[in-house]
Amino acid sequence: MPKKDDKKQGMTSKKHENFADWYPEVVQKAELADYSPIKGCMVVRPNAYAIWQKIQDYFNPVIKKHGVKNAYFPMFIPESFFHKEAKHAEGFSPEVAWIGNKDEGEERLAVRPTSVTIIADSFAKWIRSWRDLPLKINQWCSVVRWETNQTRLFLRTREFLWQEGHCIYATEEECEHDARIFLDEYATMVKDLLAIPVLQGQKTDKEKFAGAKKTFTIESLMPDGRALQMGTSHNLGQGFMEAFNVKFIGTDEKEHNPWYNSWGFSTRLLGAVIMIHGDDKGMVMPPKVAPIQAVIVPILFEDSKAQVLEACNRIKADLEAHHYDVHLDAREEYSPGWKFNEWELKGIPLRIELGPKDLAKGEVVIARRDNGKKSFVKINEVHEAVKLQLEEMHHDMFMKAKNFLDGNRVEALTMQELLHHIKERKLVLVPFCGSAQCEESLKDKTNGAGSRCSPFAHKLDKNATCIECGNKATTMTYFAKAY
Repeated sequence: MPKKDDKKQGMTSKKHENFADWYPEVVQKAELADYSPIKGCMVVRPNAYAIWQKIQDYFNPVIKKHGVKNAYFPMFIPESFFHKEAKHAEGFSPEVAWIGNKDEGEERLAVRPTSVTIIADSFAKWIRSWRDLPLKINQWCSVVRWETNQTRLFLRTREFLWQEGHCIYATEEECEHDARIFLDEYATMVKDLLAIPVLQGQKTDKEKFAGAKKTFTIESLMPDGRALQMGTSHNLGQGFMEAFNVKFIGTDEKEHNPWYNSWGFSTRLLGAVIMIHGDDKGMVMPPKVAPIQAVIVPILFEDSKAQVLEACNRIKADLEAHHYDVHLDAREEYSPGWKFNEWELKGIPLRIELGPKDLAKGEVVIARRDNGKKSFVKINEVHEAVKLQLEEMHHDMFMKAKNFLDGNRVEALTMQELLHHIKERKLVLVPFCGSAQCEESLKDKTNGAGSRCSPFAHKLDKNATCIECGNKATTMTYFAKAY
């Protein structure tokens, strides 16, 4: 029987007092991930992997409606593939993990940091004519980026899970149209599934994917004032197609290189869910991805145990018949209060309490994890109440996150304003010329703030000048410190 003063059970760090300690404590105590014996790697535990599975279950039908098919490619990539596209090789060289090839005379192999090159090689074998296009492939896999900086569970690890789409087209118009479409799908997914608001925009040339013509992104702001890239899509142009000799015969009966886009998100999304929605009691699961949406906790006494458990099992069966993920916690070695704390720590959206007094009244108590609000519901109306409360919880969680994002986005027209807002950990929109030199200078002056994106929806004043060099601005661009 756990002791009441068992400190391992509850949280010891406060989110708004010590975010750096709070985050890993939530991750471990809510049983989401653990550290691995391999430096920089993590173990994804069932509570978190269930979220990842629900993301996959949501997203596979989305990409299927766009004509995308799932496939799988080798995790080993020949070294020569990287050198076929110079900017790609330069961009990824610090992060690539190499392994030797034991066969005498064979080149080194990279452990997949991204699959662009090896998929481009397959495209060269699979298309001949315009009739073969567009060709749209997606892969769910893990990748390795040999991070040398400080790693952080879900946010920055040497190996992580991700989704990567790779599509080729006859025209650039089709290519870029779909790159934007998939970015829109990402924004919809994180809103409708994870209750997270994002900003959409284009990366600067300095921050775009290595070898890309354009990179588009969805970005959000974490409670500690750091921005987080939540997903990207890229117009890769024709460079990779030329490098890998991918050609097709067009309707004009001439040879052409197709246009290539790629798009992806990773288990970094789980880190965002934890940071944005978690609180001082632990994790708060968005209802649509929670491995358990409702936990039933019976209040047991010897003389009424059988009747209470029988009613709890009826409620569980009714909720499962309505397609909810439900758990009945009938453990007798733990007190109800101890169970309440455990399920709050793990972030289960709803707790349903039923004791003999409740049973006599024909009702249950339903407690919401996000705000602690309790309601009394008739036993025969539980599934309707659960449906309504889960919908309300998702809405409230999204609006809370959106209000935070909107309340921490500001504009700055002078360097003094920019420095002030960055110090306050804001997401700051400034007029910007787009040059890498100015971007580096701004990063130095702000002690580490980098560009996040140039939002699609924001208009640039025709007289605007770059906040750094004073030359004519070409975009309005968000700057912030970031993960």
